Amino acid sequence: MLRHVTRRLVVRAGGSWHELAAKSHSSPRSLSSLLGKPLPSSSRTIRKPQWRIQHVRMMSDYPPHFRIDMPALSPTMEAGTIVSWSVSEGDELGEGDLLAQIETDKATMDFEAPEVGYLAKILVPSGTPDVKLGVPVCIIVEDKDDIAKFANYEPPAADAAPAAAPAPEPTPEPTPEPVAAPPPPPPSAPPTPPPAAAAPPPVTLTTPPPQPAGSPRIMASPMAKALAARRGIDLSQVVGSGADGVIRAADVEAAPVAAPAAAAAPVAAAPAAAAPAVAAPPVVAPDGSFTEIPLTGMRKAIAKRLTQSKQEIPHYYLTIEVVLDELLSVRSQLNSEGTGKFKLSVTDFLIKASSKALLDVPAANSQWADTCIRQFHNTDISVAVATDSGLITPIVFTANNKGLKQINSDMNELKNKAVEGKLQPNEFQGGTFTISNLGMMGIQHFTAVINPPQSCILAVGAPEKKMVPADNEKGFVVQTVMNVSLSCDHRVVDGAVGAQWLDSFKGYLEKPLNLLL
Repeated sequence: MLRHVTRRLVVRAGGSWHELAAKSHSSPRSLSSLLGKPLPSSSRTIRKPQWRIQHVRMMSDYPPHFRIDMPALSPTMEAGTIVSWSVSEGDELGEGDLLAQIETDKATMDFEAPEVGYLAKILVPSGTPDVKLGVPVCIIVEDKDDIAKFANYEPPAADAAPAAAPAPEPTPEPTPEPVAAPPPPPPSAPPTPPPAAAAPPPVTLTTPPPQPAGSPRIMASPMAKALAARRGIDLSQVVGSGADGVIRAADVEAAPVAAPAAAAAPVAAAPAAAAPAVAAPPVVAPDGSFTEIPLTGMRKAIAKRLTQSKQEIPHYYLTIEVVLDELLSVRSQLNSEGTGKFKLSVTDFLIKASSKALLDVPAANSQWADTCIRQFHNTDISVAVATDSGLITPIVFTANNKGLKQINSDMNELKNKAVEGKLQPNEFQGGTFTISNLGMMGIQHFTAVINPPQSCILAVGAPEKKMVPADNEKGFVVQTVMNVSLSCDHRVVDGAVGAQWLDSFKGYLEKPLNLLL
């Protein structure tokens, strides 16, 4: 008996994904028949879903079921880790119910159930790292009575998680057929072996022989004793030139070096085997002197992308000093008038000034695309946010169309999501320009690594008070200044272009009322 449900069906046709709201049988047969028909006019085109159902299996050993594969939750995701399953085997699922939490290369994200039914089998336990895309992670069935039939289910070998390939067994060499041995050569006198080359004598550290009991004490400086030990010189045979006959290093250097015993006449007999040298024991780190921290997906992605950036992008750096006194005054005035509804930060002004400068110098709002330079019309500003699991760059989209209040609201929401690990891929992937502000941590100056495929990143230092010469009674004024450094991709942004951008950026910060124009 087929069960009718109202469901959302996602199909692909003509290179696009379409969503059908249709009353259909929940049987896989009805699904297959529907996919073979033209799309009705009521369908609508949507973005490619984040999940993927490999296909509906019809096998003799198992009833109809849905096999759910590891989804691509971000465009750069190659593998993921199932942090936890939100349901257990046998639980009923509604479409859109939280199925699991998956750690991608950027964040930990919720994975919703793509089908209604029952979770029959979990194929990848929680905590399994680096599960490749397309690997089956669970089985969903429509009939509760079918759950028990999947207790011992194993995915086909071709679809299972890749395992280390076993080492190939060595191929035995073919046994050659016996061949008659040639007759032995006539006896002859054994050839005279050539004289063996004398092996260089090993370098050894010779210590002076111990003095017999009752012999007079030898007075020598520590350096002289060490030098005599290295050269194998008996200090009792050296006359000291120091006070009271003390042997000095110069006396040891002037003393003749005795010929080594190995220089005696050669002996025809084979020499005795030399005693093996005692190797120094390896230095072993004591237990607990270090801790190996497993790499998260985010840390791997950071390492891969930033290594790629430094290897492939020709960086250069420009630094300029900005006076902030007027900006800080305007910020204080706006926050006072806001009566607690908002609290603008310096970063909000930096985002807006960067956006305005990118419109003034559009060449800096571009990316290298191998066959062309892609120049953007809107300014999507990525802002680096530090989290416990690593650095992530949520994006303030179309900052050129937003005021300071809206930028502040967007940033507060994005920072909270980043810290809680709840950012969605569309909130941190993309961007045309990045700001990294370490000034709040007291860093005066630094240069940042470009976030590919972007062409520029701005490194912001901490504000500091500085005395500047002035034509007044004191002869100086105290200003609040800040250093900013622009890292540029020289393939896209020439030095002059970077300098023009910094000049425009500096003008907006030092005259912040221009941000309102």
